[in-house]
Amino acid sequence: VQLQASGGGLVQAGGSLRLSCAASEFSSSFYPKAWYRQVPGKQRELVASITSGGITNYADSVKGRFTISRDNADNTVDLQMNSLKPDDTAVYYCAARRWNRGEYEYWGQGTQVTVSS
Repeated sequence: VQLQASGGGLVQAGGSLRLSCAASEFSSSFYPKAWYRQVPGKQRELVASITSGGITNYADSVKGRFTISRDNADNTVDLQMNSLKPDDTAVYYCAARRWNRGEYEYWGQGTQVTVSS
């Protein structure tokens, strides 16, 4: 399964960005998916996840500001990011896993999000 992320960029604090991730194989349409982010020198952290049925989970730092959504027909997963803060600056990765896997095993190439103060 190949994942292709897009939508990153430079935005001022308080602004919004929408990330999108497309998966290559129909078999992955209903896989659990997620968005992670990473800054240099730190571990990759989970930002938000979504099950095939639409159950979502968010990191405390983004609750109320970010929304993860998916379109199983198009095999995409999006991350709407509002009220962005400089601390949200990172490389964002989309991820997917098979249902019986405890960890995410398929990763996109990453897209840079930079929030200026």
